[in-house]
Amino acid sequence: MAFSYRLRNLRLLSARFWSVLCAVLFLPTAPALWVLTFLSERASRCLTYGGERCGSLLPGWLFTWGVGLAVLACVIASAAPTMRVRRAAFVVQLLSECAALLVILSFA
Repeated sequence: MAFSYRLRNLRLLSARFWSVLCAVLFLPTAPALWVLTFLSERASRCLTYGGERCGSLLPGWLFTWGVGLAVLACVIASAAPTMRVRRAAFVVQLLSECAALLVILSFA
């Protein structure tokens, strides 16, 4: 009886745990990708020559919407009462964080 209760609680907390973990890991990943992006030839030329070949292949609003949607999905995944909603919010969070990171990488 106690084992099944613990297993059920572990299953219920898994989406919450992974959602918060991915949100926490996103915070150092984004600045690290900015640093790696500035090491590329295209971004270095942009910084050195003041605007030559600057710009992203993806629009900047995609980063803003990706981060905003990831925060909203993390809150929903942490607070939703049903497992189905938490899992869906977690998937949305992962996809939106990936979209935001791809925008950073598109500057390289």
